Amino acid sequence: MQTQQENGQLKRTMKTRHLIMLSLGGVIGTGLFFNTGYIISTTGAAGTLLAYLIGALVVWLVMQCLGELSVAMPETGAFHVYAARYLGPATGYTVAWLYWLTWTVALGSSFTAAGFCMQYWFPQVPVWAWCVVFCAVIFGLNVISTRFFAEGEFWFSLIKVITIIAFIILGGAAIFGFIPMQDGSSAPGLTNITAEGWFPHGGLPILMTMVAVNFAFSGTELIGIAAGETENPHKVIPVAIRTTIARLIIFFIGTVFVLAALIPMQQAGVEKSPFVLVFEKVGIPYAADIFNFVILTAILSAANSGLYASGRMLWSLSNEKTLPRCFARVNKNGVPLTALSVSMLGGVLALFSSVVAPDTVFVALSAISGFAVVAVWISICASHFVFRRRHVQSGQPLSALQYRAPWYPLVPVLGFVLCVVACVGLAFDPSQRIALYCGIPFVALCYGAYYLTRNLTTQEPEHVAE
Repeated sequence: MQTQQENGQLKRTMKTRHLIMLSLGGVIGTGLFFNTGYIISTTGAAGTLLAYLIGALVVWLVMQCLGELSVAMPETGAFHVYAARYLGPATGYTVAWLYWLTWTVALGSSFTAAGFCMQYWFPQVPVWAWCVVFCAVIFGLNVISTRFFAEGEFWFSLIKVITIIAFIILGGAAIFGFIPMQDGSSAPGLTNITAEGWFPHGGLPILMTMVAVNFAFSGTELIGIAAGETENPHKVIPVAIRTTIARLIIFFIGTVFVLAALIPMQQAGVEKSPFVLVFEKVGIPYAADIFNFVILTAILSAANSGLYASGRMLWSLSNEKTLPRCFARVNKNGVPLTALSVSMLGGVLALFSSVVAPDTVFVALSAISGFAVVAVWISICASHFVFRRRHVQSGQPLSALQYRAPWYPLVPVLGFVLCVVACVGLAFDPSQRIALYCGIPFVALCYGAYYLTRNLTTQEPEHVAE
């Protein structure tokens, strides 16, 4: 135990159920609960279903690549380590900061949204007070121990999963008339899906919304982040990947189908969650309170996963000797306290900026988050492509890999191409174009910072290049 602490090693305490719920908890959140309305209004019902099917394909491709890498090399901070090893240390450094930024920014927006949820019940209490409370709760869950964090995330995610299942069942019953509509109108059936035609605005909106769809699926890659803290990773990770992908397809496609069937395209948007619109139409008693509670748990779950991921990225950067050694220190419970504290500080700053300038800074940071996630997925596909080539070139048999992505090289190449296409789609959407204006300079800044500072650290290039 003491040796682990002195060496700065994290503990392998996560079980299969923790890993599955961690990835599900990171995914089922703001993207699904709010962005789906924007996608329906932009692409139409059939376009939204197609966009999410393409998104599910992209996630499957990326996770197959990450699965092979994670089982072969189960390390905390996973894909930034793989990028450093197979694409170059500067790329690994940039990937780590992109992913850290994604989740740290999400912390600020999550705490703000959680405060608004609580104001529904306690309007006299200011939002900032709830933000402080939730900061303390999430920080506490992460600091006590990895096992305690995983257990908390398991129950957070379980609430969301049960709610999604109930939503699909109740929504499906309303679509086909088993549950009456509140206004007494007849069951919509599939009329809303076909009312405006299959693709009312053509195919371009599907391309434009792919980053939003991919962002809704983001969080599945947390399986790779947690690989270094998982018991028996060569057995647990493949199971977690298979079950997570299957459940995500069922949850997302099922949920989007219900939303698209019950909400006319003209009524969808981002001003109100499409889930709330559905509950209003169906008229379920106490629906607002029930769903407010669900959104609250979803937000706290995302914040819980976000702090975990961002803290592990700083720990991993320090462990690779790219950041000062203090970030790699862990407490007696195997938790990187300094890395978590700095990540929480970043979340508080994002929270402050979202309150002070919600229409400028917050929108820009959120746009970067979506861009950053897709950029990280690109690095995973590229790392897997190089990893498999080097494995074969070294003369090792494929049977030595305990988990193999199928149809190589099609899987990493197709995943890479679809992610790049999604980023290109941002250029055609004025409301999301800011992601490119902010994201590309941020990537350039990370590369520049790496080359400017590498001689000021104790980095050993030959270690990361192995």
